[in-house]
Amino acid sequence: MSDIEKNRMSAIKDMGDAFLACLVDDQGREANIARTKIEEAVMWAVKGITR
Repeated sequence: MSDIEKNRMSAIKDMGDAFLACLVDDQGREANIARTKIEEAVMWAVKGITR
């Protein structure tokens, strides 16, 4: 994996973590669904880079 790919992967993970930090644990079902979708989006984005 190239340094550019590593940097892109790291940036995507950092953005996902920042987005997740905006969610409060007691926001209910909608926040839980959002959290799952954010994690899923990060996973697929990273998978696309490492392909």
